[in-house]
Amino acid sequence: MLVLSRRVGERLIIGDNIVITVIDVRSDGVRIGIDAPRDVRVNRAEVLEAVKQANLEAASADDDAVDGLRALRPPTPEA
Repeated sequence: MLVLSRRVGERLIIGDNIVITVIDVRSDGVRIGIDAPRDVRVNRAEVLEAVKQANLEAASADDDAVDGLRALRPPTPEA
């Protein structure tokens, strides 16, 4: 991991087209601005982790949930 010190208004450049600018420094955190092309996804790590966790919980159905869903299915016609 590269660790740099920056002051308000100073920038970092990643590759040819991503610019990170320090907007504000407060006692409880740092505000940064990210200028990147639209095709580059920029996400907060904690949001991605929360979505991943929610997906895991939704995908792990217990037996009662499965039985409840089966009860909603209409009966199949007998041959």
